[in-house]
Amino acid sequence: MSNVLKVNNLSISFGGLKAVSDFSIEINKNEVYGLIGPNGAGKTTVFNLLTGVYQPDTGEIILCGNDITGKNCVEINKQGIARTFQNIRLFTNMSVIDNVKVALHESYKYSTLAGIFRLPNYYKLEKKMEEEAIELLKVFNLDDLADVLSTNLPYGKQRKLEIARALATKPKLLLLDEPAAGMNENETKELMDTILKVRDKFDMTILLIEHDMKLVKGICERITVLNFGSILASGEADNVLNNEEVIKAYLGD
Repeated sequence: MSNVLKVNNLSISFGGLKAVSDFSIEINKNEVYGLIGPNGAGKTTVFNLLTGVYQPDTGEIILCGNDITGKNCVEINKQGIARTFQNIRLFTNMSVIDNVKVALHESYKYSTLAGIFRLPNYYKLEKKMEEEAIELLKVFNLDDLADVLSTNLPYGKQRKLEIARALATKPKLLLLDEPAAGMNENETKELMDTILKVRDKFDMTILLIEHDMKLVKGICERITVLNFGSILASGEADNVLNNEEVIKAYLGD
């Protein structure tokens, strides 16, 4: 099975404090992989390193065989990593469909003149972009809400829209940062189904940070546990969640 992501000995310090130390991981194609640990363990810092928000002090990040270490956020997104955020970051003053179309603009380019003067190529590409956005929204049952302002969506649907927007960039690896945060039990169950649907329909590889252990155990084949910036345990989900050190440090006695 081929690696989509291979990370070797990734480390970063802030003001002398080692936030992440010698972090290594390999994620296979079509895998749903969990990254868990207590608050402050360094999980979101890992996401920020993988997406170019932070530059590592040491280590390397290999995406589909290409070294992307040191690249910025835009370059890494073009290479094939997209993410969602713990705190939802939608364009709240824009419609549902426009949130998705923003992410599609990299795939549908027309000249500045075509945009200013509304030349035929502009309308042609805008139509194609709208059609693709609607098809993507259908996957999440959001197509009937295409013209609604994103800020007016219920919380669970905002989460789905953020995932749809990330997928519009056509990533090879999707990073989900606490996607179930703030959701009730029914919404979480629906989210689990959605994540598996995304994996299967888009041939997607997914790395997620999550505190809801039911969700993690329900959809993640393998898990890595971070504690104080270092890997505490890594392996098959059941084995890791039954590890005594993991239970003591994170899940509680």
